[in-house]
Amino acid sequence: MSDQIKTVDAATVMGWLKDGSAVIVDVREPHEHRAGHIPGATLVPLSQFDRAHVPDATGKHLVFHCQSGRRCGPASAKMVAGGYTGDIHRLSGGMAAWMAASGPVER
Repeated sequence: MSDQIKTVDAATVMGWLKDGSAVIVDVREPHEHRAGHIPGATLVPLSQFDRAHVPDATGKHLVFHCQSGRRCGPASAKMVAGGYTGDIHRLSGGMAAWMAASGPVER
């Protein structure tokens, strides 16, 4: 795994969201996103992943999430392979961990 790709816990991401320093990318499928997602998350499904659809995260923390934390690994690797040079944070445990930590969910 690239040194650019790091894991982060839900509490840290909640803090980043609160202070406006996070860009959240949901790499799950559309039906999963519709069922509930982190507020403000941009949907870029792994099955159709295109780096061009990932919002600019200059000066912010780029956070990828999925349901359990597995799909954000391949998405992160695709970003790095495509030339992304910033850090990418994978939400450890995905939406399951987010909800267990009482993170806000938008439906």
